[in-house]
Amino acid sequence: MFRFLSCVPFLTAVALVAVFICLTPVSGYAQTADQPSGTIAVEDSATQDAAIAVRIRDILSELEGYTNVTVTVSSGIVSLRGTTVDAPSAVRLNDLVGRVEGVVAIENEVTETTDVVERLNPAVERFKARMYQIVAFLPLAIVALTAMALVVALGILLARMRHPWDRIAPNAFIADIYRQVVRLAFFIAGLVIALDILGATALLGTILGAAGIVGLAIGFAVKDTVENFIASIMLSIRQPFRPNDTIEIDGDVGKVIRLTSRATILLSFDGNHIRIPNSTVFKSRIVNYSRNDERRFVFDLGVAPNTDLAQAQSLGLQTLNDLPFVLETPAAATWIETVGDSTITLRFAAWIDQHKTSFAGARGEAIRLTMAAFDGANIAMPEPTFRIMSPQAAPESPSDTHVAPTPTDMQQVTAQADQELSEIIDQERAVLADEDLLNRTAPEE
Repeated sequence: MFRFLSCVPFLTAVALVAVFICLTPVSGYAQTADQPSGTIAVEDSATQDAAIAVRIRDILSELEGYTNVTVTVSSGIVSLRGTTVDAPSAVRLNDLVGRVEGVVAIENEVTETTDVVERLNPAVERFKARMYQIVAFLPLAIVALTAMALVVALGILLARMRHPWDRIAPNAFIADIYRQVVRLAFFIAGLVIALDILGATALLGTILGAAGIVGLAIGFAVKDTVENFIASIMLSIRQPFRPNDTIEIDGDVGKVIRLTSRATILLSFDGNHIRIPNSTVFKSRIVNYSRNDERRFVFDLGVAPNTDLAQAQSLGLQTLNDLPFVLETPAAATWIETVGDSTITLRFAAWIDQHKTSFAGARGEAIRLTMAAFDGANIAMPEPTFRIMSPQAAPESPSDTHVAPTPTDMQQVTAQADQELSEIIDQERAVLADEDLLNRTAPEE
């Protein structure tokens, strides 16, 4: 508390000094700033003082804002009194008067006027002058805008033409990009011509620089969108798949409906639409099951450890070769996959024409007939690891001998479901054909 009271006189003095500085008139600074520093003559001349005063008055009369300033000269000392529109104008008097020959010192008592009318008059005059400049500049601006409009209109007409762009571009998406580039190029050309007519070509660098900075900022803000757009361009050029192709992307399996500028649309075998962003498609591993006509199916069957493996393999391979939908080339194959504690796994593989035969139906039918052949040949399936036997239980009788089914017992395995899905896809593609970037006649990747 006592420390605070002891500081009160000091704080009071500081406050008084601040108030004094704020209330000091502009003329106090003007009298000490920019004083003449030349040699003072010994002789005094009233004629020279009058000449100095006349010269200063003539100069101030030609300048705007000094009509209320009076000038008196005595012994080379110039006294300035009156008002100006603003404080900087009063301060500039010292520099102006100090350049007049014969001036010894300057007493600048000019202050800033508080008259509202005098302060507004210069702004009104400047506004009128700008309006006159705009009116005089208007015809040239109309000519520049007309020239720019003609160039831009020419670019739009050229971009709307179909033949050059459709022939150059591999698909409609790339053709539209070409059109956008042409429109942008003609717009920039029109802007340059207009600025050249106006004599403001130096402004073009500023505009392009600002546009580049704004474009960079927008690019960082929409990085994912830009990445997806570039991926759409690359996919439309590379064409890694065709309509109705069965593909797998990141675990999603389906038939291709269309490729748009934003995403790849698949139809799953459950009838659901799968929409995958093109940036994901471009970076992912794509498995195309429809590119080749031939496709291999694989299945495993387990047999007991005491089975004649050569007989089982031969029987299974013969069963596969007897199936009419199994191709001779590539040939069917079988091998021992794993050996466990209570089972030995045999793996069988065969090839089909997937465009004529249902992949899932052929595989299921091959498993059923191979198991029937094993059952007919008394090839036992694997027993469980632990088996509880009762002494009173009657011994199991050997299973009756079964005859292996003939190929006439087979079920239909035609690719009817795939054909029906293809018809659904064709109908959906016909509805939004303009948005599709896929082209059956485009070169394959």
